[in-house]
Amino acid sequence: MSSTLLIIFTRYPTPGAVKTRLIPAVGAAGAAMLHRQMTESTLCKARELSQPIAVHFDGSDSQQMADWLGTDLVYQSQGSGDLGVRMDRSIASACQSARVVLIGTDCPELTADILAQAFEYLLERDLVLGAALDGGYYLIGMRQPQPELFVDVDWGTDRVLQQTIEIANSLNLSIGYLPKLADIDRPEDLPLLAPAGLGAKISIVIPALNEAGTIDRVLANIHPLPNVEVILVDGGSSDDTVSIVQGLGGKVISAPKGRAHQMNVGAKAATGEILLFLHADTFLPLGFETMVRSTLQPPLKGQKSAPVAGAFSLQIDDPLPSLRSIEWLVAWRSKWRQMPYGDQAIFLRAETFWELGGFREMPIMEDFELIRRLQRRGRIEILSAPVVTSARRWLQRGVWQTTLINQAIVIGYLVGVSPARLASWYRRK
Repeated sequence: MSSTLLIIFTRYPTPGAVKTRLIPAVGAAGAAMLHRQMTESTLCKARELSQPIAVHFDGSDSQQMADWLGTDLVYQSQGSGDLGVRMDRSIASACQSARVVLIGTDCPELTADILAQAFEYLLERDLVLGAALDGGYYLIGMRQPQPELFVDVDWGTDRVLQQTIEIANSLNLSIGYLPKLADIDRPEDLPLLAPAGLGAKISIVIPALNEAGTIDRVLANIHPLPNVEVILVDGGSSDDTVSIVQGLGGKVISAPKGRAHQMNVGAKAATGEILLFLHADTFLPLGFETMVRSTLQPPLKGQKSAPVAGAFSLQIDDPLPSLRSIEWLVAWRSKWRQMPYGDQAIFLRAETFWELGGFREMPIMEDFELIRRLQRRGRIEILSAPVVTSARRWLQRGVWQTTLINQAIVIGYLVGVSPARLASWYRRK
């Protein structure tokens, strides 16, 4: 066996079985996606060392793990028992003839240099520890098996590191300490992911015209977020829309009025791999960025293909019972007809958007027309998490009258009435 071995502790990214403390914020699929990305990122850094790597896994078998992470690694099941028992077993199996370092995959700040330093410490020290900010450790390494280090430790608490150090001191072990880093375990840890290079960049494009009444609250929900840019495309507002957005640090572009044209202008200025088109009176849910990335993430081997685009469910911010019926109809239309509308925050990869030629620059129905083209390319995923949109357009003309007008416009478009004429009818209501 080689004189050094790096062991990576991880699980197969099955939704609901990994990063469970993040599920309330990002959903089971989002938590699984994050776990997958962090594992792949950790492995990428580990490979920079050009030394043997063993992946000790749970929740799968060796073939599935190799299909996911590659056939150049050694795979071994963690086996049963609590975390301490499993780590002790893994280290003891290799430590007789090697300096062994064991890491998890929850620390995006971990680098190849830190891993190299861990092995260097073990040339002179008995033990090396990488302390985590939450009171645990993200790395442990040793030259000889030390089973006592894994006994009577309160795993999952903020006492893990201190208890381990106390045991090591009682055994007269010399310790090398690595930089203290943060783990990603809780929703409040999520902002640490983007600076570490995890996740595609999302560009949110907001077409606007005189939206001073809502735009500050819409932006407060999404800006600033790491690896997310917000581009407001103003169509000539006469109110304070532009100054509000600029005051909040958002990017503002001016363009001639027309939602399709404004969104295309914003998309051209975007630098993200993912485009999300958001109405200026619509609020995205907490953790939307993780849900979006998870939806468009390339699938693992054996899983169904990724959706070509996605959108959120719809919630309307008024207690009227009739609006609950509208929400139900939207949910039915979105799920069974694969037909979300623009107020559901449509998102897709920028590459896909431009392959399709962007929005058709038409005065109405631009979202409907784009979705029809997307349907011919693949599946459109409707997320269970809702965006919350303003009820103002339903309340101005009445809930059912507005709904009937909208359906009449759709039918008119489908039978060949020109978008210009439909827009004229719609403005006159």
